[in-house]
Amino acid sequence: MKFGRKITTNLYDEWRPFYIDYNLLKRELKSRTASHIWDDKDERDFTAMLKQELDKVYDFQKQKTAELSRRIRDAEKDVQKLVAQESSPSSSEALPAHPSDPESHQARPSDYGPDEGSDDDDDMDDNQSDASLEDLFHGLQEEVATLVADVHDLALYTKLNITGFLKILKKHDKITNFPLKPTFIQHYLEERPFYKYNWDILIVKLSKLYDLVRTRGHPVQGDSSAGGNQSAFVRQTTKYWVHPDNLVPLKLAILRHLPVLVFNAEKEFEQKDAAITSIYFDNEDLELYLGRLEKTEGAEAIRLRWYGDTDVKTIFVERKTHREDWTGEKSVKARFPIKENLVNAFLRGEYTMDAELQALVEKGKKTQADVDSMIQLASEVQYRILTKQLHPVMRTFYNRTAFQLPGDPRVRISLDTELTMVREDNWDGQTRTGDNWRRTDIGIDHPFDQVLAADKELFKYGVLEVKLQTQFGQEPPKWVTDLVQSHLVEAVPKFSKFIHGCATLLPNRVDLVPFWLPQMDTDILKPNTGYLTVERPTKSTPDFQSGILSPLSPVLPVHSYVEPVSEGEEDEEMDLAPARDEFRRTGLPHEDVAAAIAFREKSLKEREPATQSRGSSSTPEVVYDERTPLLKLPQPPRAERNVSIDPLAPSSAFDERLRERLQANKNVPPRVQDGEVQDAVGLDEENLREEDRLLVRDWCAPSGKRIAVPVRIEPKVYFANERTFLKWLSFAVLIGTIATTLLNFVPADDPRGLISAALFTLAALLAIAYSAIIFVYRALRLRARSAEGLYYDKYGPTILCFVLLVALGTNIGLRVADM
Repeated sequence: MKFGRKITTNLYDEWRPFYIDYNLLKRELKSRTASHIWDDKDERDFTAMLKQELDKVYDFQKQKTAELSRRIRDAEKDVQKLVAQESSPSSSEALPAHPSDPESHQARPSDYGPDEGSDDDDDMDDNQSDASLEDLFHGLQEEVATLVADVHDLALYTKLNITGFLKILKKHDKITNFPLKPTFIQHYLEERPFYKYNWDILIVKLSKLYDLVRTRGHPVQGDSSAGGNQSAFVRQTTKYWVHPDNLVPLKLAILRHLPVLVFNAEKEFEQKDAAITSIYFDNEDLELYLGRLEKTEGAEAIRLRWYGDTDVKTIFVERKTHREDWTGEKSVKARFPIKENLVNAFLRGEYTMDAELQALVEKGKKTQADVDSMIQLASEVQYRILTKQLHPVMRTFYNRTAFQLPGDPRVRISLDTELTMVREDNWDGQTRTGDNWRRTDIGIDHPFDQVLAADKELFKYGVLEVKLQTQFGQEPPKWVTDLVQSHLVEAVPKFSKFIHGCATLLPNRVDLVPFWLPQMDTDILKPNTGYLTVERPTKSTPDFQSGILSPLSPVLPVHSYVEPVSEGEEDEEMDLAPARDEFRRTGLPHEDVAAAIAFREKSLKEREPATQSRGSSSTPEVVYDERTPLLKLPQPPRAERNVSIDPLAPSSAFDERLRERLQANKNVPPRVQDGEVQDAVGLDEENLREEDRLLVRDWCAPSGKRIAVPVRIEPKVYFANERTFLKWLSFAVLIGTIATTLLNFVPADDPRGLISAALFTLAALLAIAYSAIIFVYRALRLRARSAEGLYYDKYGPTILCFVLLVALGTNIGLRVADM
């Protein structure tokens, strides 16, 4: 689709005059270049038109963001007034007036009641019923829905306009041969950076408002002691990539179900509060990188992490250890804190953590058992750094937005944006960290313009991490399943920032690359399937069914709470609560966040009766094994998907579905769209249905590289190899017994008997030699964790049968001839 048609299709009609007039600029460009050679006067006139369009866009966005902030503040005040009246029925305090939006609320009856804006609000009946208060809250919910829609449309407005400016500048430079794009970006766009607006600020504020409406002004606070004893739960973590165009819709979708969580809800949000930085260690052989990439048993990753800016005093030393499933253990992450000024001495082995960690017991912050495990961890990490000669290799930086519903730890979601990997090593002769444990020339100033392009990798997608926790076969919420199967995300199992950074920043040292690396050259943006569409509330949706349309499912209450932070951190005591300024922390406009908050209120209210009805049901409870994948548990009936990729299903299932789809497409008539007939072309992207997925098998590794495919090697595989070898030997011994019998009981002067014995002896020796060679070969391939090899033997049994047939035939033929 051409951009001129795209911007016309996707714009918000009420804001039409404030979009860039892309078609006008394009017509002006073509008409002038067609009539005469482009000259300096044309350049000045066209630049003036661009400036005028830029000022229009910049001023409108600035006005709308300020308006959204004001409307959210007004809505928060209204909630507080309603809460005060609900707690004091006898109070004569005036009811809140509904915040008005001159664009979306004109000529519309009041959402709050017939007395909105009247002068006799103070005369309202003191004994107003609970139903009336509920109606007022529903009015607030509708206002929040409008806020959500405004944020979504404003984010799309920004995206369309910056794309329009860049495209028209590119077209101008190509047609006129005047290089206007670099100059215009530097002197005009950079002075009016509407495209750099931080939507996290608005999203956090909206989330706060949403939570206030959802809880009727009484947000649930986190339990500071939660997370300490959750060993009874089964956890599953999945990772996804998110295209930049889908970041705002995805945040709004999650926000409608989970609030943004922060450590200090009272603190005003600053951008540095979302920053997380890690320094990863490895040696020149990249031993830790290869271990994590190949998923070998006991593979470790050692990193130093801090939250916020570089001036923080506490650094966390973390070790992640991979465990194979057959061990019966789970992959774990453990960490301990250390003062920043002691890091270098600790890494050199000049300082131990025993005394500092033991002081935590004396201060009553940790138990003796906790401190003992931390001391052991510190000793093991220090020993590993010294013996393996580990040094800083790579830094990862990103801004994290964490979502979780207070009181329900079953769903924890984090979204990392502005992910950047930066080299920290000194191996190529260039001094980066020197003798220090990290670079000092950069902080959290993304995109780190002071760093050489070869020393940094700006990851172009967001990284979504979904952590599900269940017990006794509990199902995850349906909205989570629908979310991860929507067009907003692209599943990338086992994605690792450390592995990706090493593979891209150290190409001369890395021969083995992760499977997802070739996918970076493929655009993951998918056609909109209609899921999570943002709509504005109308009179036909009084119960707040507008907004992001995502299905709901009852959620069982679990009375514990943890923050959706990095894996392993859930075992630490944290004082967490929903953010009071979620619109700032998520970077979305006030309206969108407010609408999301109101939707959460409605969904939570629906959960209680659903939970009670489920508890009184006589349907027998089915208990699933703890290893049952959460997203594979029984789900409510839904429309069948045609070609979908389930990473947990066998490949034969996909092949069968694919064959059915290909066969069906042969009988599909051409589609009629927009008055034109389009031919069906099989699995062409344009002909795929909304939720279809394609399995691509033709990825190739970069030149000189190999793609690492994790292979799980369990002890039983070695035993199976030995068992197969012993089966061959037993069969060879049987054949050898026949040959020995012939030799012992056939007269020495009987050449026919000797020939038969020789043939059976040859078959036995061939079986022994072949089985021994195959056994050694398979054992070596298993040790190399190679998925390729003679694991399926289609030649050996056939050859053995042929030799035996020859021996038997020869024996029978000789005896028959002797008769």
